[in-house]
Amino acid sequence: MTAPVAVAPTAADRRRWARYLVEERAEGMVYQRLAARKDGEEREILQSLADAERRHEQHWLDLLGAEPARLPHAGLRSRLLSWMAGRFGSIFVLALAQNAEARSPYDTEKWATPAMRADEKVHHEVVRGLAARGRRRLSGSFRAAVFGANDGLVSNLALVLGIGATGVSGGFVLFSGIAGLLAGALSMGAGEFVSVRSQRELLAATEANDDAAASAADLDIDENELALVYRARGIDHEEALRRARRIVAAARAGVQHTATGPVRTHAGDEHEIVGSDWTAAISSFLLFASGAVVPVLPWIFGLQGTTAIIVALVLVGVALLSTGAMVGILSGGPPLRRALRQLAIGFGAAAVTYLLGLLFGVGAV
Repeated sequence: MTAPVAVAPTAADRRRWARYLVEERAEGMVYQRLAARKDGEEREILQSLADAERRHEQHWLDLLGAEPARLPHAGLRSRLLSWMAGRFGSIFVLALAQNAEARSPYDTEKWATPAMRADEKVHHEVVRGLAARGRRRLSGSFRAAVFGANDGLVSNLALVLGIGATGVSGGFVLFSGIAGLLAGALSMGAGEFVSVRSQRELLAATEANDDAAASAADLDIDENELALVYRARGIDHEEALRRARRIVAAARAGVQHTATGPVRTHAGDEHEIVGSDWTAAISSFLLFASGAVVPVLPWIFGLQGTTAIIVALVLVGVALLSTGAMVGILSGGPPLRRALRQLAIGFGAAAVTYLLGLLFGVGAV
């Protein structure tokens, strides 16, 4: 059997290798910059990804024989990721990198090795896992931010359009918009304050205390009854019995119980997750106000009538597209589709109010 004849690379092959080279170099720089901003396990993972990208880079350098005198520019996405990696939090960069890793060109590239193809698939899963960590950390605050700002945008746009459609003066529309901003922001802030304060009080009522453990030395029965306390808090039977035995033995020996401590229901951790009532209230107020001020800007700067309405629609449209695209990036979905969905929902709600204003001659919100 004769050995296969080696196929000589074409000029197009070499141009493609050069493009792969700069892309691998750019991706390695992204992970290197992200690793520099992290520590511990995440730093090690990101550094390993950067090392793998350098191995891929070296593969294309070996095929080229040496680095070409002129190299193409890396793609816009790679340059954007590299710029963001040195300036913003990793969650946005990793979410974008997740999409990039999902579209590896090596599956159909005959000059790529099987190991490189496997690496790209593994990288996609690794980046997805790192992005998921960031999403979990960000999910609560991000949801509140998107909800607050979007609520302010849509509700106040609907208000000023509905009132503007009645043909009233620009001053009246401006006053209504500012009143809507303050009313909505205060309502959001008060609602968050009551919600968080109530949840913290509810969690405080479920906290365990030391009463049962402190009375352990006086029990006139065995440790089974004390074990019931721990079983009621969600500890399985065997573990509850072991804890009760330790507490009773320590108490009867006259040793103050400190090692095992009361079994908590994680209320302390949940208090941290719930957060501060005042912080939640102020954040909600500011987030709603930041969105609600956008539709009012044309009237603040003296625009009137149809011109003011068109400018308000443009400003709110840009804001809705931006928040929608951000949601798409962080969720790993297509940013354009999420942006258009956000725009359609926001403008749809505002259109209903505008039509009602035309129809009845009153501002409906």
